[in-house]
Amino acid sequence: MGGRKLALLVGINYPGTKAELKGCYNDVDRMRRCLIDRFGFDEADIRVLTDADRSAPQPTGANIRRALARLVGDARPGDFLFFHYSGHGTRLPAETGQNDDTGYDECIVPCDMNLITDQDFRELVQKVPEGCLFTIVSDSCHSGGLLDSAKEQIGNSTRQNKTQSREPDERPHSGSGSGFRSFLKETARDLLESEGIHIPHSRHGGDDEDDAYAQPTGDGHTKNRSLPLSTLIEMLKEQTGKDDIDVGSIRMTLFNIFGDDASPKIKKFMKVMLGKFHQGESGEHGSGGGVLGMVGALAQEFLKAKLEGNEEEAFKPALDQEVHSVDEVYAGTKAWAPNNGILISGCQTNQTSADATTPQGVSFGALSNAIQTILEGKHGKVTNKDLVMKARELLSKQGYTQQPGLYCSDEHVHVAFIC
Repeated sequence: MGGRKLALLVGINYPGTKAELKGCYNDVDRMRRCLIDRFGFDEADIRVLTDADRSAPQPTGANIRRALARLVGDARPGDFLFFHYSGHGTRLPAETGQNDDTGYDECIVPCDMNLITDQDFRELVQKVPEGCLFTIVSDSCHSGGLLDSAKEQIGNSTRQNKTQSREPDERPHSGSGSGFRSFLKETARDLLESEGIHIPHSRHGGDDEDDAYAQPTGDGHTKNRSLPLSTLIEMLKEQTGKDDIDVGSIRMTLFNIFGDDASPKIKKFMKVMLGKFHQGESGEHGSGGGVLGMVGALAQEFLKAKLEGNEEEAFKPALDQEVHSVDEVYAGTKAWAPNNGILISGCQTNQTSADATTPQGVSFGALSNAIQTILEGKHGKVTNKDLVMKARELLSKQGYTQQPGLYCSDEHVHVAFIC
């Protein structure tokens, strides 16, 4: 078929950290060989970013964003674009302090913790030229909603997201309510999981409906590719030397560390929070609990400290953002569905993806391994739907609970995988 074939492959093992994985380099290496041998990619048109060699360009948030922007920016109608990500995923809870901001931002986790959000991906796919197809494979946790608003063809993340939304008084950082209990339980489970202690998870009903985790298989070792919020906070504390980071100031901390290199959504968030802070100081919100009720204690202290210097300079990356309404920065905000992007996710938004090591010491992501196994077993055309259905079947046979998903427009369901 005509058109160029361009790819970016990212594999992050986070060596020497609390977040260390084993299989991401292998995933990327196998996919690179597959793109060349099966799909006819030119080696020069495949960019690879891993944290294996510290002297090479690292898969930081800024470097991944730049590489993705270049991938899309170089594209012409008729081209095939491919992005493979193997690494941690995480979910950021809401931090605006607004009662109706109750969702999560699903993110991938670059090696420097400079998170890339689902909305960042949506905005990227919007820039793909008409007649150009962009396929994304995300072998990470909570990846079912990564391509924000894309139509769910195989999976049940959309239904889960609807059932997960909490009542306003059940916010994770509120004083009481089932939402707070659920948040505490999730945090405790995160801590145990990060220490390698597996807690059985119910797959049915109640608070446990969002607790479906990939399971160990055979005699090897399996770790999940979910970066617990507690570990993310701990790693940000180590990175900054500050001990006052918690839910409520994660986005502000990311802005403080990365500035203009931070996620566009986080920069927009900062612009909104700065506006709220000034409104609170001037008393524009009347008797609504003051600035503490609007922004939160941690955020207030952060903003006060930043405002001691030159406000325009300190907040320039945020002030330069265009924000039309507060709800644009709400966690999990949805917009129109991109029609030229295809996402194949390792699991649903409420699940984790497995990072497995065999008794022989071979490591891989469960989804990445399933994709390679399926492609190696069939030489003809494999459609996006075929690939995801066969991957679900194979992973289930191997004992995993994670369920890969397919997110794209109707016209791309039966299109050949990648090209």
